[in-house]
Amino acid sequence: MANRIIATSVLEELLARLPHLRSQLYFKTSLTALSHAMEDQVLASEDAPIIIACFQRERFYRQEAHRYQRIATKSHHVYVLAAPETEFTSCSRDYETVAFDPSDALSQEWHLTVLGKNYSTCLVCREVQRSPTHRLDVLPPMDAARRFEGIWTFDRQVAATTAEILLNRICEYRPELKGKLRDALALVEAYRQLEGCNRDPAPFVDRLVTYLQAGQYKQIKAYRQIAIQERKERLTNAITTAIRNSLNPTEILTRAVAELGEALKGDRCLIYRCRSTDTRVPIEHEYTSGALTPLQYQYWPVREHPYTQQALAHQQVIQVDDVAADPYYEATRFKPLDAAGVKALLLAPVLYRGRLLGIVELHRGEPLPWHDMDAELVEAIATQVGVALIQAEAYADLEELNAQLEALDRTRSNLIAITGHELRTPLSTIQVCLESLASEPDMDPELRQVMLSTALADAERMRKLIQDFLTLSQLESGRVQWRPEPLPLQELVDLALSSLRTPKEQLPTIQTLLPKELPLVRADGEWLVEVLSKLLDNACKFTERSGQVSIAAKPRPDGLLEVTIADTGRGIEPDRLETIFDRFYQEEGALRRSAGGTGLGLAICRQIITNLGGQIWAESAGRDRGSQFHFTIPIAESF
Repeated sequence: MANRIIATSVLEELLARLPHLRSQLYFKTSLTALSHAMEDQVLASEDAPIIIACFQRERFYRQEAHRYQRIATKSHHVYVLAAPETEFTSCSRDYETVAFDPSDALSQEWHLTVLGKNYSTCLVCREVQRSPTHRLDVLPPMDAARRFEGIWTFDRQVAATTAEILLNRICEYRPELKGKLRDALALVEAYRQLEGCNRDPAPFVDRLVTYLQAGQYKQIKAYRQIAIQERKERLTNAITTAIRNSLNPTEILTRAVAELGEALKGDRCLIYRCRSTDTRVPIEHEYTSGALTPLQYQYWPVREHPYTQQALAHQQVIQVDDVAADPYYEATRFKPLDAAGVKALLLAPVLYRGRLLGIVELHRGEPLPWHDMDAELVEAIATQVGVALIQAEAYADLEELNAQLEALDRTRSNLIAITGHELRTPLSTIQVCLESLASEPDMDPELRQVMLSTALADAERMRKLIQDFLTLSQLESGRVQWRPEPLPLQELVDLALSSLRTPKEQLPTIQTLLPKELPLVRADGEWLVEVLSKLLDNACKFTERSGQVSIAAKPRPDGLLEVTIADTGRGIEPDRLETIFDRFYQEEGALRRSAGGTGLGLAICRQIITNLGGQIWAESAGRDRGSQFHFTIPIAESF
């Protein structure tokens, strides 16, 4: 590296010598095109000109080093200047390289001078430095935005003067080249004296236009990529906004399918939810341009869909420009795609941590190629849709958990109220009876018997309460060992009737309306008798002595036997027909009901019937219009 640092600008020295020159403003892309055209003119001619190039920094020179290897074969006087960054040094090989200090004025300049017998060109520029107050967020310092001021001309006198200035500087940097540089300066003076213009500039102009067109093409391509990226970001932002504004999966997917279909100009866009184990799923969300028949609400056989399976196997987007010409599709013909008129397809799985949540499909009715960015856009939207579905699932789970917590809180409150009432009341009665019996040994025998009967009845009431607690806990914990077997329903009804604890003289009329040819049911007899007993007990409890309770049954086509226990009693409000099966539910409230009970009976019945493979529900026309309780149980012959 030269020890000499020259602070004077070559452009300033040139303008001082030739004051009639006026500098112009150039962008880096324009200078690159001019430089390449000038270098190509050297390579295409038979002349042996003097070539002097200053590249500011070594990294700019490295991009053009291969061109100067070829240029060196055309002339003995080729000089390349640059500020070293890694390996650039002053040396003499195929051409002369001149290293100057990075603080030298040349580090801010860009020069290329070509001076020969038949033509001359000169490019002398200095980079325009940005203002210290320049805001990087307004205009980022991109390489293409670099600006230079200077001179570009074919004028032989200007080229000769520039060559003289640069050769004298090279002599300052590399004194050992004085002899060679003396010869070069002599050539400069000889070329300066030549008369006439350069040769026909048409080849140079053609090369310059070619470079400018190539640069324009690159610029257009860059703008196109920016437009595609903007479209991708706009669509992604639209989907993200929909996700933020709603946790409803239906709203999110409806917005996503419309935005994506319009953005990619597809004839049909589908988004459907599915799992890897599904064989066929309904298409709930669709966009169509009208060119293809809608598929919404139809079932789509995802298990047989070859491209769905391919996308899942590789967990990536599948892009097919022409389905008919695809060898993979030819080997796995899929009739639903043919029937849907699909000629081109783009498919992306909606995944979350490897778990399949759904599929995004775009169809075209013509075999047109998809754009390179389309697959990336669909993949980005599929990712957003996956996030939306997971958030919606999490929100739904949270709502369900909140509902369960609220139900648990209500259960706790009901448990406290019911146990407080159901246990305290009989305990108080038992205590009073026992204290009376203990303190009154001479009590009348008839009154003594009343006291004992009352204490026993309340003790039984407490036992039943505790038994219901234990039974429901056992059923809900899944600790019950079920032993289903073929059983006659009539026998089970008789056992249930015999277990009624209410005195017969206080019962309403009970009718058994079971057909003699009724098929056997497959059930655990002990538990089914429990259901029948509780339903009959409820019916009798809420029906006046003058009323009526009936038991009927009938086979159904689905292999189940439907049993109905109807009464003419108090009835149930229509809005409470489902609530009555909740734990601790009591229509009149825990502390002011006229009929005893824990509110666990119907909850126990639902648990038993569900575990036996059936369903239970209630019907009623309203208050004081009676009620009917129905449950189904599998018929033995259907197993």
